[in-house]
Amino acid sequence: MSATIALVDDDRNILTSVSIALQTEGFMTRVYSDGESALKALIENPPDLAVLDIKMPKMDGLELLRRLREKSAIPVIFLTSKDDELDEALGLAMGADDYIAKPFSQRLLIARIRAILRRTESAQPSAEGEPQEPAEALERGRLVMDPARHRVTWGGSNVTLTVTEFLILETLAQRPGIVKTRNQLMDAAYQDDIYVDDRTIDSHIKRVRRKFRQVDPEFDAIETLYGAGYRFSDE
Repeated sequence: MSATIALVDDDRNILTSVSIALQTEGFMTRVYSDGESALKALIENPPDLAVLDIKMPKMDGLELLRRLREKSAIPVIFLTSKDDELDEALGLAMGADDYIAKPFSQRLLIARIRAILRRTESAQPSAEGEPQEPAEALERGRLVMDPARHRVTWGGSNVTLTVTEFLILETLAQRPGIVKTRNQLMDAAYQDDIYVDDRTIDSHIKRVRRKFRQVDPEFDAIETLYGAGYRFSDE
């Protein structure tokens, strides 16, 4: 069956255009113009994933997510303002799965949706009712990554990553010391036929480093090889 995506945004142009784009890709959609009207519907009839704008009247996206997480664990992607890093960090800490900054590419949003749905589906029981074998935790020095729980720790301290950031780090950590080009990291993070500028991968790497340095100011496990790419060091 097609996945159902809920869109919550007070901008009707965004609701209409994104809904049409998702339907063209085979998704079913439900749209809500404010957090208050969306909350009850999302809890009583949960979609497979919800895309929430942060800045909305009546009830903003952060408050909607807080109330939603009291009842539901559905995946959530936030739409944020371009430089709203505080809201991004708060949303992730409250349980959002990813965020994307406005103005955004619809193809990029769809790629993020698919990546999260794939990860969610891998944790669900199989068609025969048997749970699928969970992916093993990845341990590299002080780094521990648990794909089944989307959990990352460094020296025992939690590090909150988006799905995209998680996939990039996982790709680097799977083969320590091996250089991964930006194209290889793009393929791992997006997996769909979508163009992503080199600077997008660089921005993700900077965010990942910043998050790890919040728990360990001396974190230097992700190395840049100028003109080649990035590699993970577990020494």
